[in-house]
Amino acid sequence: MKKILKVMSPLMIGAIVVTGCSSNDNSASSEDYELSDITFPLEEEVTLKFMTQSSPLAPTDPNEKLIFERLEEQTGVHIEWKNYLNDSFAEKRNLAIASGEHPDAIMNAGLNDNELLKLAKDEAIVPVEELIEEHMPNLKAVLDKAPEYKSMITAPDGHIYSFPWIEELGSGKESIHSVDAFPWINVSWLEELGLDMPTTTEELKEVLIAFKENDPAGDGNTIPMSFIINGGGEDLSFLFGSFGLGDNWDHTVVTNEGEVVLTAAEDGYKDAISYFNELYEEDLMDVEAFEQDWNTYLSKGRENRYGLYFTWDKGNITGMNDEYDLLPALEGPDGSKNVARTNGMGFDRGRMVITSANKNLELTAKWIDKLYDPVQSVQNNWGTYGDETKQNIFELDESANMLTHLPLEGTAPVELREQTSIGGPLAILDEYYGTVTTKPDDAAWRLDLMKNVMVPDMQADNIFPRVFLSIEDSERLSTIEADLIPYVERKRAEWITNGSVEAEWDEYLEELERLGLSEWLEIKQTGYDDQMEG
Repeated sequence: MKKILKVMSPLMIGAIVVTGCSSNDNSASSEDYELSDITFPLEEEVTLKFMTQSSPLAPTDPNEKLIFERLEEQTGVHIEWKNYLNDSFAEKRNLAIASGEHPDAIMNAGLNDNELLKLAKDEAIVPVEELIEEHMPNLKAVLDKAPEYKSMITAPDGHIYSFPWIEELGSGKESIHSVDAFPWINVSWLEELGLDMPTTTEELKEVLIAFKENDPAGDGNTIPMSFIINGGGEDLSFLFGSFGLGDNWDHTVVTNEGEVVLTAAEDGYKDAISYFNELYEEDLMDVEAFEQDWNTYLSKGRENRYGLYFTWDKGNITGMNDEYDLLPALEGPDGSKNVARTNGMGFDRGRMVITSANKNLELTAKWIDKLYDPVQSVQNNWGTYGDETKQNIFELDESANMLTHLPLEGTAPVELREQTSIGGPLAILDEYYGTVTTKPDDAAWRLDLMKNVMVPDMQADNIFPRVFLSIEDSERLSTIEADLIPYVERKRAEWITNGSVEAEWDEYLEELERLGLSEWLEIKQTGYDDQMEG
């Protein structure tokens, strides 16, 4: 299974790789330990060399995380890390691959399908289906219980090139991933001003005007509505659902007739933009919404300045208090009321890969398989127990071998988890809840909100699934999207502020076509149809 290394781009030969936790050994991969029929812990410790990424909140050296300390004790395998911050990781990863400085494996690899297939084509990574079958009983058990995931990680050529991250939290419309950008409205301000929860877009406008005129934050600090334009979970995409099919982070929806649609080419999208321009002209939008970053967005939220804002979990921005509640879907001018589904699920196909420089495939596979042990996967995803130096996510019931989520005690979930969890790969199936672990309180709460507030107005029966396209289609799609999506998102921001969407709409549609919209739709439609038939 070992492959000859190939350089991805001659122009990048000799690139210097700047590492995080460096080593005196110039070799990027480990020596051949000539081990077979391995059982853990090893009699003598060995070292594997991995590359990864982490949050600025996490230790610079991943081995300082208790989860990795325990894994080293359990296996006798020391991991030597090249660790980069999230915002620079992709560049460093690509430089390392291009220069031939391949580690044994890349964890939290952040590879999209096109990148994954290119690495496979260049023989920079190895196929792993035989490793799974022969040396990875934990992962094999997951794929046997949920065979849909085996299909999803299998490339069009029949090989498996990566290890996935799987997190099940609800299914179908009630999946926790069905809506990314939840709209949070300041209900304490509504009560203070004697206002009802808005039910239409016109009523929302009236509420935002009341927030502006009455300044409930005081000293002119009130921001009626804030968001991060084109910012995924912080975008105002939820409100598009009042004007037809709605919108989501990748601007793709599937109609109930099975047609794949670019949301940003629909008339309803245009009508929503016109409505947003009305709000902008009334000074009801945060003036920084078109340029602010997460930290700016967060700081204003923590100062309780927002009347309405958007994010996955209010606990990360305004806290788990009663000040804010979830805004239900609003009826639009023509009676439309829809919650557009995000094309999300708890699944990442390219979470970890083994490179062709790896001389210890069985050892690496068995170490990775430890990550798929149910109790281990739960910790990988959220954090651990028994840490005497940090707040713990879990308490372990040793007799039942079950992890119970502890109260967050006011700590933002994302911050504590980024400090202590390790990402993936991992697998958490719905059947684990109640036997291996409890649901996180914030997840259970969000699932209830999804079911009771979002699902009743969710019109779409299906999402666009994680189609694994051929390398040819994947490359073509990436090429088109490199121009198409930035254009869509640039016009989105421009039109909200300048109000010219109606005048420029026909020209905009022509430009979408010039940028390859029809081909983009054809590739996606074919991929969708093939997966549904398969």
